[in-house]
Amino acid sequence: MSDDASSATDRDADTVLIAGTASHVGKSTLAAGLCRLLARRGVSVAPYKAQNMSNNARVALTPDGEWGEIGVSQHVQARAAETVPTTDTNPVLLKPRGGGESQIVVDGEAVANAPASAYYDEYWEEARDAAVTAHERLAADHDVIVAEGAGSVAEINLHDRDLANVECARFADARILIAVDIERGGAFASLYGTLELLPDDLRERVAGAVITKFRGDPEILEPGIDEIEDRTGVPIVGVVPHDDPGLPAEDSLSLPDGTSADSEGVLGADDGVPDDEAVRIGVPRLPRISNFTDLEPLAREPGVRVVYLPLDAALDGVDAVVLPGSKNTVDDLLALREAGFDAALRAFDGPVVGVCGGYQILGERLVDAGVEGTGDRETVPGVGLLPVETGFSTDKRVERVTCAVDGVGPIAGAEGEATGYEIRAGRTRLLDGKRGESTPTATEPLGAESVATDRTLGTYLHGLFETEGVRDAFVEAAFASAGRTRPDAAAVDRSPYDRAADLVADHVDLRAAGLGDLLGSPERVDD
Repeated sequence: MSDDASSATDRDADTVLIAGTASHVGKSTLAAGLCRLLARRGVSVAPYKAQNMSNNARVALTPDGEWGEIGVSQHVQARAAETVPTTDTNPVLLKPRGGGESQIVVDGEAVANAPASAYYDEYWEEARDAAVTAHERLAADHDVIVAEGAGSVAEINLHDRDLANVECARFADARILIAVDIERGGAFASLYGTLELLPDDLRERVAGAVITKFRGDPEILEPGIDEIEDRTGVPIVGVVPHDDPGLPAEDSLSLPDGTSADSEGVLGADDGVPDDEAVRIGVPRLPRISNFTDLEPLAREPGVRVVYLPLDAALDGVDAVVLPGSKNTVDDLLALREAGFDAALRAFDGPVVGVCGGYQILGERLVDAGVEGTGDRETVPGVGLLPVETGFSTDKRVERVTCAVDGVGPIAGAEGEATGYEIRAGRTRLLDGKRGESTPTATEPLGAESVATDRTLGTYLHGLFETEGVRDAFVEAAFASAGRTRPDAAAVDRSPYDRAADLVADHVDLRAAGLGDLLGSPERVDD
């Protein structure tokens, strides 16, 4: 690849690349905040990530008008930018399957399962072409593109094939902001080393750096900032405080650690509701957990604690259970069984919801299991809470879905419509002879292939709890199970997108980075 700007494609939009010194340093938050800040100033802006690696996917429109998959961060950033998410915002998505292998998704469509070596040898050029073309389409339709890098921009072993950072900066002719997380320690050394290891042409594109996740008085950083600016010539254009705006998380690195019985992770405990007045919704931390952002709307409800449980945990301390999606349902089911979680579920008497892979796990059995899991198994018994079986094939359904709500079981009383998306490779059917038995069963309480009993619900609808009526009904069921009164809702806060925009507007000086031309009018415009 060329090392100069002559490799940049023709474009109409300006592109700024939010790169980082490492993974999980705040790139997604800065990108979402900048998208919303520009959008509320009247700038036409689109997010972009040339290549993402995540099992957390959302559905978006493809260039052909079909449905495809993108990483959740670009879906979130598109909402922040007040634009429709498309697969152009994340043209290449790698979804780890375990065993060193990933599913390769290009322009929203799964094209292969391959280890990293095969991806770079056989698919990388196709991936790069898709990324360039997607950027060109976005650039033709928008004024500004806010691109997000991946991991560290200074991974020297990958500089000749780093699609999300190096290649993106070149073909997008991007200016670069580098995010560095001070909470990890060694922020100045990390930034200095990153700048030293950049290819020369990328080093020239660096407009500034932003220190993220700072706790305390920023004045204490001034000597270090002065020194690093003198040594590198790169301005520190912002010190962003440690303040989580509540955006959906990008990947499982941000999940609370729940790998052992004494290390369960809890979300939602900072809402001001005493623990003895709250409910706990248990979520098994599946080894191959996917789309766990389905749980975040619950964690934002006052008095709700979403508790990520190790698989050997007891359920006597939780009031409801949600089984999340899985990238490999069969192997996660076997992991649950080995740890005894399936027996604990069968003994649990509170409401249970399974979403996608979690739904499949709750059924009577999985057939054609060798397609989904490892090994040559044909049939694997499920947990047995729902009278269904799931069969697997290589065909994959990816679609945005709106369905009627039949409020029964764990969502009793809910009505209207629910909107979400499906990403699955299995088909589930109600077993013959199961209608009308002593356990009441409702077919299609949430659209095709969903099933509910008096205490258990299974659905393929990701984003289920973003529908207020469904979320309220399930939260009410959890409080009823706990024998507690649900607290009054707290005052409505600003949206997480506006909170992220406020962090950028209040703590990052884009003009000091030479990026003031992106902002249009210098006056801040609030919603």
